[in-house]
Amino acid sequence: MKEKNASNKVISLTKRISDKKGKAVKKQSKNSRSNMRVIAVTSGKGGVGKTNIVANLGYALSEKGKSVLVLDADLGLANLDVLLGIAPKYNLSHVIAGKKSISDIIVEGPGNMKILPASSGIQEITRLRKEQKMQILNELDLLIDTFDILLIDTAAGISSNVMYFNVSAQEIVVVVTPEPTSITDAYALMKVLSVKYSEKHFKLLVNWVVSEQEANQVFSQLRLVSDKFLDIQIEYFGYILFDKNIAKGIRVQKVVKEMYPDTQASRCFADLAENICKTSPIHIPDGDTSFFWRHLLQDDIYFSSVPSLP
Repeated sequence: MKEKNASNKVISLTKRISDKKGKAVKKQSKNSRSNMRVIAVTSGKGGVGKTNIVANLGYALSEKGKSVLVLDADLGLANLDVLLGIAPKYNLSHVIAGKKSISDIIVEGPGNMKILPASSGIQEITRLRKEQKMQILNELDLLIDTFDILLIDTAAGISSNVMYFNVSAQEIVVVVTPEPTSITDAYALMKVLSVKYSEKHFKLLVNWVVSEQEANQVFSQLRLVSDKFLDIQIEYFGYILFDKNIAKGIRVQKVVKEMYPDTQASRCFADLAENICKTSPIHIPDGDTSFFWRHLLQDDIYFSSVPSLP
């Protein structure tokens, strides 16, 4: 009976997708494949420097010739625009309200990267309905041939919006600091994504460390616990050294990679960007099914059928 219900959901969702995408789908070749790489940058605990990492990583990737789109997915407490010193007239709340399309709200960021701003102080946008989430991903789907890399700056924690944007990405980068609370919350985030949403591969980025050795210790600690209690794979993605110039950049609303290109934190961001450019994404969409809609076909069933964690 469950299999029949699941099959009906797939058929129903497939029809809705066909109706919504219309001519956009017809333009794609049956053997076409989008090359846009979708990376979610997330964290269990807030205040670990995640948004600053996204901004600097986007800038570093742009320096390497990549066309980068950054989505501020901290829907209710967005601050990427503030961090970058930009004042967008429109944001995702206007898209959700049907007043603007995503292409209408894209703004220029430093280093030629593009920004999709979210709203701040609008509580309702933090509780998106399934069809509203699908609307956002549907519009993002139409941009996949425009950019090389989409960086998703998620909110912190384990809310449904955070989970949705994480599972919609090809790669999940978990940001953690050496603080015990940050390590504990990072583990909790990966546990929820693994147990409830079947995500099994994560990349760990350690921020605010005094040395590479300290970063390795944090990684080893998390991997040791996850190997014992979780069926996941954690890949060491890299580290960002503590750098007083980062705070200087934040105060004047500039990315440190732009202000101080030779400082130690900037070199770390350059290494991370180089790492991304040299490697391939973990999940690659097949055939003419674009990445976001492929996940929606799976997640529409999964998000509504998986029981809550005890």
